[in-house]
Amino acid sequence: MSPAPGPTPRPVLVGCSHGTDDHAGRAAIASILRDVRAVRPDLDVREAFVDVQQPEVPDVVAGALLDDVAGVVVVPLLLSVGYHVRVDIAEAVAPDAATAADPLGPDERLVAILHDRLVEAGLRDADTVVLAAAGSSVAAAADAVAAVAAGLAARLGRPVAIGYGAGAHPRVPVAVAQARLDLAPGGRVVVASYLLAPGFFLDRVREAGADVVAAPLAPDPRLAAIVLDRYEEAAGRLREAPSTP
Repeated sequence: MSPAPGPTPRPVLVGCSHGTDDHAGRAAIASILRDVRAVRPDLDVREAFVDVQQPEVPDVVAGALLDDVAGVVVVPLLLSVGYHVRVDIAEAVAPDAATAADPLGPDERLVAILHDRLVEAGLRDADTVVLAAAGSSVAAAADAVAAVAAGLAARLGRPVAIGYGAGAHPRVPVAVAQARLDLAPGGRVVVASYLLAPGFFLDRVREAGADVVAAPLAPDPRLAAIVLDRYEEAAGRLREAPSTP
């Protein structure tokens, strides 16, 4: 009698973030993949970076493929499309057995986390909200941020302005200054940090003149759920892709 077939091998999940020198930022990003492993202990989950930290994403992808795995899916631990997704990660998955998932945003679960962070920060009815994003010169990234801002505005029942750390305008200090001109009596300028973790951009946001700056998105178990959804979508594409002769 033949033994029952084992489970179908799953592609390696490579969670790829920007990288940071900030220790709190490193811990926050690591928490996302720790939560992924807790939810899906059947998956081979590896970590990679596009800058600052090691190992770099091309090396992680190449190393995984040498292990004769059932493909590799790189999930950008990034909130929108930008240079790192379109260039660094795209080049790393050039082998036929590797593919890149979509970035984490936009997603309604990110909006929910932003809302919770504002509540935790003590948002009041009279406050004006500015959504602070890292920013990119890629138009699709601005569209993604605008979608998240619209979702947050709908959830809060008030307008949400947008400010960027780099790559697009208005910059966060300008958006904060403009918001202050239109404050309701007793209101404050409160920033929703559309950033995954502490680090360079959050430090700049905290210097931008807002009265309150809410915490970034990570750690939060909902981020692992988004990562796994992106992984499954990309793994499906990888299975359907024709093999190169």
